[in-house]
Amino acid sequence: MINRELIRIKVVQLTYAYYQNGNKNIDTAEKELFFSLSKAYDLYNYLLLLIVAITREERHRVDIAIQRAQREETELPSQKFVYNKFAFQLEENKTLHDFVVAQKLSWDDDIEFIRKVCNQIESSEFYTNYMSSESDDYETDRELWRKLYKQLIQNNTDLDALLEEKSLYWNDDREVIDTFVLKTIKRFSPDKESGQELLPEYKDEEDKDFARRLFRATILNADCYQQYMSEASRNWDFSRLAYMDVVIMQIAIAEMLTFPNIPVSVTINEYVDLAKLYSTPKSGGYINGMLDSIARYFVNNGLMMKTLKERDNENSEDSKDKKNTTKLI
Repeated sequence: MINRELIRIKVVQLTYAYYQNGNKNIDTAEKELFFSLSKAYDLYNYLLLLIVAITREERHRVDIAIQRAQREETELPSQKFVYNKFAFQLEENKTLHDFVVAQKLSWDDDIEFIRKVCNQIESSEFYTNYMSSESDDYETDRELWRKLYKQLIQNNTDLDALLEEKSLYWNDDREVIDTFVLKTIKRFSPDKESGQELLPEYKDEEDKDFARRLFRATILNADCYQQYMSEASRNWDFSRLAYMDVVIMQIAIAEMLTFPNIPVSVTINEYVDLAKLYSTPKSGGYINGMLDSIARYFVNNGLMMKTLKERDNENSEDSKDKKNTTKLI
């Protein structure tokens, strides 16, 4: 689940924090990097658990309505939503259950937020159409939750504030993690029952190694990389760079020189996007030009065995990963 897009975000954050911290211990900083990544995986499971918490609250409401209907001898309420086949399967999922128990994750202290989301769901057009539909198949149930998640959870500002109070590590994780929750919903299959696999913390050891090597190369070769920036930026006013811009370019250089299989285009595009997110409004364009100049400097001086034609290459694992993530939404 922790992909290279998220790893790059965390490396930018932790590298910046490393230089702001007076006690510069790379081993401690690396542990913080991996702890931060593990917290992102906690968030993934926590947001899946939110679907379970909402379903349980709705079930509680229906139970009360059933008791009232029985007393008053009126029509019993529908239980279609509270026993939605996808949500029920997620509630029974062994992997999610074991993880939330081990990490002690729960929505029990946020019942008012859960109730508010339940009210929004009951007022939504998706819910109304679902409850009035005669469809009773698994795909319909799963699709309902995909739509509800996108409409009422993905861009929920109340949820943003609540999560920020729970963990500072989650401030910048939501956008990426939401795509993985949606991916998980989409890949659920009824035949897997409670044994349905969730996304693993890391796809493989290669991605975990990518995080470690990128972070260490950035820190250990900082002086060398900044010298490259200075030499390659004679047509640019290097002194006017924001400090975050320097950090971002330093990491981009580490990636260019440390990972020969990642095309130059992928590296530049990824860090230009991060500059737009974390630095000044003009940083994206400036860093794009700077990194292009630096890449040409590396090639012309034999420091990098990549061709700049690779800027048009979108077949790397990094490009595929980002494309596939975007398609999920």
